[in-house]
Amino acid sequence: MTPANSVPPDTVDTAALGLIPAPRTLTPAAAGPYPLGPETPLSAAPGTEGVARWLRTTLGAVTGLPLAEGAGDRGIVLTLDEELAPEAYRLAVDTDAVRLTGGTAAGVFRGAQTLRQLLGPDAFRRAPLAADRTWEVPPVVVEDEPRFGWRGMMLDVSRHFLPKDDVLRYLDLLAAHKLNVFHFHLTDDQGWRIEIKRYPRLTEVGSWRSRTKYGHRASELWDETPYGGFYTQDDIREIVAYAAERHIRVVPEIDIPGHSQATITAYPELGNTDVVDTTTLSVWDNWGVSPNVLAPTENTLRFFEGVLEEVLELFPAETSPFVHMGGDECPKDQWKESPLAQARIAELGVKDEDGLQSWFIRHFDAWLTERGRRLIGWDEILEGGLAEGAAVSSWRGYGGGIAAAEAGHDVVMCPEQQVYLDHRQDGGPDEPMPIGYVRSLEDAYRFEPVPPGLSEEAARHILGTQANVWTEVMQNRARVDYQVFPRLAAFAEVAWSALPAPAERDFAAFDARMTAHYARLDALGVDYRPPAGPYPRQQRPGVLGFPREGAPPVV
Repeated sequence: MTPANSVPPDTVDTAALGLIPAPRTLTPAAAGPYPLGPETPLSAAPGTEGVARWLRTTLGAVTGLPLAEGAGDRGIVLTLDEELAPEAYRLAVDTDAVRLTGGTAAGVFRGAQTLRQLLGPDAFRRAPLAADRTWEVPPVVVEDEPRFGWRGMMLDVSRHFLPKDDVLRYLDLLAAHKLNVFHFHLTDDQGWRIEIKRYPRLTEVGSWRSRTKYGHRASELWDETPYGGFYTQDDIREIVAYAAERHIRVVPEIDIPGHSQATITAYPELGNTDVVDTTTLSVWDNWGVSPNVLAPTENTLRFFEGVLEEVLELFPAETSPFVHMGGDECPKDQWKESPLAQARIAELGVKDEDGLQSWFIRHFDAWLTERGRRLIGWDEILEGGLAEGAAVSSWRGYGGGIAAAEAGHDVVMCPEQQVYLDHRQDGGPDEPMPIGYVRSLEDAYRFEPVPPGLSEEAARHILGTQANVWTEVMQNRARVDYQVFPRLAAFAEVAWSALPAPAERDFAAFDARMTAHYARLDALGVDYRPPAGPYPRQQRPGVLGFPREGAPPVV
């Protein structure tokens, strides 16, 4: 049997191979291809053992081959070369071996993703399709390294909860696309999702809501089923360890001082009790921005210090150097009405309510810094003055990120107009619960994280980029898949590959490579949006969304 992905040694059919993200260089090898068989060894130099374990688990399962431990210069050979950049790799195929070399184990792991792609879409299944199937690696040399060090996806599990196994699956999908940051949005008005042993009511009360709005908040439809869920501390440890094995950093988000109604419902004393009767609040069942925010008290600070002490233990520094403290969409109305808040403004000597929010963020910036971590927050943390060591997730557009970078702060670019994957993918009437501007696969491919006109020094503060997945209208894994894919594949190439300016990018060539990539997504069971539009089962007729017309503004 001739493998479907076999490539003659004098040519490289990039469309047939369909490598995504596109590597820096892909050239024909002098010899090869290399067949995999029962006797193929897998040799791992010191420091690459984890990658070897992953290869045996994934390729071993789908090929049925043992990939037994080797010690020579044949078979699949994993090595390190400190001359390479940390996530850079070189994959070279010849008649005797597939040689995979990385600057670090992370680089070797990124190369292992390319090796899997080279074996064809069936390599993304979990078991062999046929006992007599033969496998070979086409004769190529791939030299590659990422453009950005931060290539991420944010997943909101507060609005709609994804069970632990679905989170682990998404870590595998990030790894398959060479993404390396998982921003874990764990708390919000609609639910608290992480067990904190010191404060058990956060999950006993704060993780459950009585019902859920179905569709956009203007919809008249409700799902009356009580809804909720949370991750135990052991679940979190498992998720973090699973991510670390795939060289993915996890950024936990604990949102303060806004987006806190679930927190206040569990512990009413944390709210503005001199303005509202917080004992009457419930975990929010609607979407949007709740007016109920944290009170600016020392008790609130001590409470969240207690939360963070457990968070830091669950998310160790080597996997989670950054902790996201939210800081976005914090209505100031209750603070304006609160005598306690107004007295706090006077006591602290800050100008106004924005200064009060800055006080929250500055406190936890210093607290985290003392413990060897860095605070990152949404771009509203710029208001009232940014804490010295804080980094910014620029979501309302490029503007906040530009201001932060020019002021010497590190920035992750994630403008909602470009890379919010809850926004609709097409303007047709069959899109399920259509939200926001049309952001097609091509739009995602032409996204540019570094805005024009940024000074060279400021551009060095752009850590990278991430796509954000807000789940108000995504009730389950299938809906998340539909919104995320295939656009995450285009985003991954933007984050990894050295692409030309947006208008000059060869989308037709990318789209041709997507033919092979759709087959990989099929093998992985990803319920992506088909190029021709949604299947009937993916549509949600009659459920109100919030589409916005025209091209999104660049702000």
